[in-house]
Amino acid sequence: MDQHGYIGRKMRQPRLKEQPAIVIAAFGSSSRGQDAMDRVQAQLAEQFVDYDIYWAYTSEIIRRKKGLPSLLEILGKVEADGYRKAVVQPLHVFPGTEYQQVRESSLYFPGLRVVMGETLCHRWAFVEQVLEEVSNDFLTGEKEINLLALHGTPLAADPVNMVYMGIDHLVSGLYDNVYTATVEGIPNINSVAGLISKNQAQKDFTHIRLIPMMFLAGIHVEDDLMGPEDSWRCMFEDMGIAVDCPTISIGDSEYFKGLAFRKECIRFFCQRLERALKIMRCY
Repeated sequence: MDQHGYIGRKMRQPRLKEQPAIVIAAFGSSSRGQDAMDRVQAQLAEQFVDYDIYWAYTSEIIRRKKGLPSLLEILGKVEADGYRKAVVQPLHVFPGTEYQQVRESSLYFPGLRVVMGETLCHRWAFVEQVLEEVSNDFLTGEKEINLLALHGTPLAADPVNMVYMGIDHLVSGLYDNVYTATVEGIPNINSVAGLISKNQAQKDFTHIRLIPMMFLAGIHVEDDLMGPEDSWRCMFEDMGIAVDCPTISIGDSEYFKGLAFRKECIRFFCQRLERALKIMRCY
């Protein structure tokens, strides 16, 4: 079809853009998590001012509740806007099943050349960076301990279980008073609580701090960790140990401190995105 002919003029496509679009793939958040997401959006917009940034949401429940677009919808819009390249940066902490789903959707989208960014804890050096950041909130008293709360996975065959076990092994070697447990999967909270109970008989722990290694400290922290019933807090209080969880105040509201409220962790996500953009320059 002659692009200068009548039909060509009517159906003319927009000029293809040379630089890639940035697509941020987030799980999404309830209204309680919006303050954290606003901070993330502001930091990304400030650092990547020369790029168009699109946001996609992977949680079907949150998309339906708030009318937000899916990743496939956003990739379709990116292509329609004249892009032929896109860098997709997921806001996942670990490269588990959800990350793989984002990867599959991104890499098989027709019409776009896509590079995927890595997760926050995609490499062991990254894990150590994040541990160093959260260690600023560790209790250090002789009878005080800390418990890192990971999301985990109920799938025994999920390869990300290796990461969770690796972090548990890493933490036990780096710190004398830090344990690791997941909300779903391994290390199992009941087995970890049993270990803490055995150690308490010798060391008489008086205080434990639950520290979320989750992007948004939402319902898992509010209910599973710190809830009034059947929570980690109740479990340790029944053992005679005082429990707290780091919080952050924004205006008149107070939130549990997930990784999205740690500016250094968002800087790490920016580094993952910068690396993906650098790779894209080779294509």
